[in-house]
Amino acid sequence: MASTKKVTVTIPEDLLDEIRSEAAERGLSAYVTEALRFKRDRDRLRELSDWLQEEHGPLGEEERTAAFEELEDLDAEHERRRAGKHDAGEAA
Repeated sequence: MASTKKVTVTIPEDLLDEIRSEAAERGLSAYVTEALRFKRDRDRLRELSDWLQEEHGPLGEEERTAAFEELEDLDAEHERRRAGKHDAGEAA
């Protein structure tokens, strides 16, 4: 298990109320950790995208359309798997 460290952050109260209600079962720390990892991964992906465009030029319209279609397929698969986990948990 990775080591952890306690930190203090300031979050707008209305946002904190929303997050607490959404994170009820897994807890606020797990929710915030997941959100930070997601943000870090998106930042890294943007850096990679910027680098690739510098090296190879911007995407053409066909490439952009194909990429968005693939992302839609990945999102659909992710939702299918997430729904499967919830269904499996309910059956247990």
